[in-house]
Amino acid sequence: QPTDKRLSLRQVFILPGIRPVLFVVLAFVLAHNILYTYIAPYLLTAGMVDRTDVVLLVFGGTSVAGIWIVGVLIDRYLRRLTLASTILFGAAALTLGMAGGDPVAIYAAVGAWGLAFGGAATLFQTALARSAGDAADIAQSMLVTAWNAAIASGGIVGGVLLDRFGVGAFSPALLVLLLATLLVAWSARD
Repeated sequence: QPTDKRLSLRQVFILPGIRPVLFVVLAFVLAHNILYTYIAPYLLTAGMVDRTDVVLLVFGGTSVAGIWIVGVLIDRYLRRLTLASTILFGAAALTLGMAGGDPVAIYAAVGAWGLAFGGAATLFQTALARSAGDAADIAQSMLVTAWNAAIASGGIVGGVLLDRFGVGAFSPALLVLLLATLLVAWSARD
């Protein structure tokens, strides 16, 4: 006879590994949504706003490749893939901050960003499920909440950055978020 011993949200939240994964989700997805939401103003300053469709196509295509790579390797390399995705996204953010109006650098950076972001949801869900064990269903609801909070916050934070400092503030803000992501992911337990 099965027993239904459900853990509370608080009990799941304090399980080892849960908080670091939720932080990584929040910071990584916030960085993504600052850039993704305001990619057109960025491209405007780079002189490429008329190529927004192509830029987003590059992002989408490389995101699909990222999903495939993560799908093939996740069982053996979850931690390494998470660190690599964060580093790759950071390199893309740095390149976008330094690219000026260089279309080749922008397309390359957007491609790297898409590759880094494509499998992120799978990485985060897998890490959270492994940390939560039998409480994975409750932990996944926390992931959805963190993900959606990051989406909303990306619009707000990106709008404030754009209004107060211009698109030049995006790269440093993303780098701060991604460095925090990298440090937490690096120091979190397996």
